[in-house]
Amino acid sequence: MEKKPTIYCGGGKKMNDNWMTVTVHIDKVKEHVFDYKGNKYLKLNVNLKDQPDQYGKDVSLSVNTYNPEEQKETKPVAEVSNSSDDLPF
Repeated sequence: MEKKPTIYCGGGKKMNDNWMTVTVHIDKVKEHVFDYKGNKYLKLNVNLKDQPDQYGKDVSLSVNTYNPEEQKETKPVAEVSNSSDDLPF
């Protein structure tokens, strides 16, 4: 599986334990918006930084590019034998 580069698309600030403010750079996420049942969605990863950056931002946003369809691996199917010698009972 090829590792995709992280697409950073914004940042923010943790205001308290239950609240964060974030800003999304729309131009960086346009191509990752997808339709599902007539609605538009964007999957993002929200990460808390260990330390604030030079602008005081301690929240990082990146596009979630995980696609479970790409992760499926084909597993070999066991050979089926018609011989009565292999019966499990």
